[in-house]
Amino acid sequence: MKLRVFTYTNIGGQIVNEDCLDYYEDDDKSIFVLADGLGSHGDGELASGFLVRSILEDLKKLPEIGVAELKDVFYHANKELHLKRRELETQGMLTTAVALAVCQDRAVWGHLGDSRLYYLTDNEIAMITSDHSVTYKKYLAGEINYRDINTDEDRSSLLGAFGNIERYQPEFLETPQILKEGDAFLLCSDGFWEFVYNEEILIDYLKASSPKEWADYMLLRHIKRTKPSNDNYSLITVFTE
Repeated sequence: MKLRVFTYTNIGGQIVNEDCLDYYEDDDKSIFVLADGLGSHGDGELASGFLVRSILEDLKKLPEIGVAELKDVFYHANKELHLKRRELETQGMLTTAVALAVCQDRAVWGHLGDSRLYYLTDNEIAMITSDHSVTYKKYLAGEINYRDINTDEDRSSLLGAFGNIERYQPEFLETPQILKEGDAFLLCSDGFWEFVYNEEILIDYLKASSPKEWADYMLLRHIKRTKPSNDNYSLITVFTE
């Protein structure tokens, strides 16, 4: 399975970019990781960078990656980040993250927090990760509708993050079918998805001929809606061929 990839990150209106992303490809697998750090005084930047490196390096060593392997790598990364927090004696240094691994013609992903993955196939958005946030719980309880998630006042109140042993409950999924030409993935931080709606993500995917073009279309929508003080925002777009 051949992939085309585009990555983008922007500091927004902040002093520090606490988002971090990276990816790795060889003949057997492709791995993509995006994290959004939480904290102050640079703690979030340290957390996201540490976690992305940890997950990527551990996954690179594996000949095959399924849900079980991804769970093990996530657990190890969270444990190491927790130990790092204790070593530095900081209450910050937490991060959300989403990771995607494509091996041959299968894909598996995991996430914790509100960094998202979108899986698009057959001209529709087939799967979207569920945010671990107060706002998403309100949606599940029927208090707000799905579109309200983007603007709800509690959307930044997270129920889980890497670096916190007590609030570590990631979720994992895999594609129910074999990947095929034209399938696509979007990994992004909340600073991006809050300003671009699902139907727009799909429309822009359908008219794009490359992952960069898809990202460009979405970023044009994003930049028109954000304020100068906007959060960092990042994305990874992936096309299969």
